[in-house]
Amino acid sequence: MNERGFTVANVNYRQELVPFDRKTLLERIKAQLSDGRFQHVLRVEQTALDLAERYGGDKQRAGLAGLVHDYAKQRPDEEYKALIRTEGFDPELLAYNNGIWHGVVGAFIIERELGIHDEQILNAVRQHTIGSDNMTKLDKIIFVADFIEPGRDFPGIEAARQAAATSLDAGVAFEIKQTLNYLLSTNKKIYPKTIATYNAYVAK
Repeated sequence: MNERGFTVANVNYRQELVPFDRKTLLERIKAQLSDGRFQHVLRVEQTALDLAERYGGDKQRAGLAGLVHDYAKQRPDEEYKALIRTEGFDPELLAYNNGIWHGVVGAFIIERELGIHDEQILNAVRQHTIGSDNMTKLDKIIFVADFIEPGRDFPGIEAARQAAATSLDAGVAFEIKQTLNYLLSTNKKIYPKTIATYNAYVAK
């Protein structure tokens, strides 16, 4: 438990997945994030481990993806725009913002700076805010864990946790409905994969 009362994982990840021991990996992640954001990723790591245990997922990949999913969250917009322009990303990404970039482009930064090359982990990071119409179990675990981790406190959070306790698909469906409702209510531009996720997991 940490000082806030949340369970904190203490997992050493396999060297084939990440080239650093836990202490070094945490130091590298912490150097990139505010304390609040760092505490968030620790809680997502533990929640992802719990969901992997519950639903028979790969705990090593789930915990590691949860730990690194926001590694690039607090990079400046100009860094993202430069990477989109120079590293072969779809130029349409320039029409969006950090909410999309820190997953889709953030996976590139994670691979480059943390030496994580496992495509299952990187793809879960890419999809953790947008989902897709063909999510793996790991993708769903990170998508849901980020939304329901114990530090989250907003209207509907208990219903979200109850949905996740029913099934990963129910958790994904609840979250994507909440996300779309927010985007529509605030007249935000909606990334196409977010709509595809809604159509795959909610629309009948």
